[in-house]
Amino acid sequence: MADELLKYQIALTLIPGIGDVVGKKLIAYCGGVEAVFKENRNALLKIPGIGNKTVNNILSQKVLLKAETEISFIKKKNIQPLFYTDNDYPARLLNCEDGPLLLYYKGTADLNQPRVIGFVGTRKATNEGRLICERFIDGLKTKDILVVSGLAYGIDSCAHKAALDAGLQTVGVLGHGLDRIYPTQNKKLATTMLDNGGLVTEFMSKTMPDRENFPKRNRIVAGMCDAIVIVESAKKGGALITAGLANSYNRDVFAVPGRLNDEYSQGCNMLIKSNRAALAESAADIAYIMGWDNLKVDVKKQRDLFLQLTEEQKLLFDLINEAKEISVDKIVVRSALPVSKVAAALLTLEFEGLVMCLPGKLYKTY
Repeated sequence: MADELLKYQIALTLIPGIGDVVGKKLIAYCGGVEAVFKENRNALLKIPGIGNKTVNNILSQKVLLKAETEISFIKKKNIQPLFYTDNDYPARLLNCEDGPLLLYYKGTADLNQPRVIGFVGTRKATNEGRLICERFIDGLKTKDILVVSGLAYGIDSCAHKAALDAGLQTVGVLGHGLDRIYPTQNKKLATTMLDNGGLVTEFMSKTMPDRENFPKRNRIVAGMCDAIVIVESAKKGGALITAGLANSYNRDVFAVPGRLNDEYSQGCNMLIKSNRAALAESAADIAYIMGWDNLKVDVKKQRDLFLQLTEEQKLLFDLINEAKEISVDKIVVRSALPVSKVAAALLTLEFEGLVMCLPGKLYKTY
């Protein structure tokens, strides 16, 4: 029964003209992934955005044979398929409209760890960039994080190696199937990662590392993480694509600043200058902004600070404390204060160590 369901799950990802967004819509309208293939033509045509060509592709059911072949490969290689309705599927990707319908995963890491951070950057990393990447990850090793990257040359490879050296688990997101490793020079690294993290991809076996696959890979890196750190990047490149995707998913983005004339600092500087990334000079900057410091607040000190607050600041503190976690938008609505005053008051509360800002611009008290 499990294999039968998996066959339909894989087959849905193989139908021409059906991507992740449309695939989820089909399942919602039909009542299940298997029902998509057993629905009649007229019913399928009534679904918004589904035309004759797509319906013909569904009804031909040619993809079911390919799916059966892939199941044989999955079993042989001990690969774990993760459909978006499965419990082990990366939950953070469920908040991304274009999150993959299906992932293929091999490894030991829990993809739903409480703290997940991505490190990305240029394939032509400088020695300084590598040292910064290593220093940042070593500085975060006490935060019990999962490090995610794309197993490419340069900063990606450096991040994976630094995580392993720091005793952290690390997951590589691939732009091809799990029947190969690209670049081939990273085969040994990838093998080590299988026992100390893992490899994940949305691409079935025999999928080549074609150029168009890597922007799709980047969206998974961005979506799986709470935050993305850009260590080095030129004005154009995959790291900036990942940063843009992370921004669109409401993830925190950090960039390491560099000298004005350095080619691989220009992308990072641009992100900071345009307020699309927070400036990060150390691991401590990241831990502080992410609220990963695990600060034990002195209750007496917190009470004394509270007494010194303005009425507006006290109002916001009470709202956040009562809600446990609350977004900026809800704080504005419930407090009935101007946005400018809310922003100023929240900043003061943060600096005083009374509240912390979480990914997604949520606030909670310590």
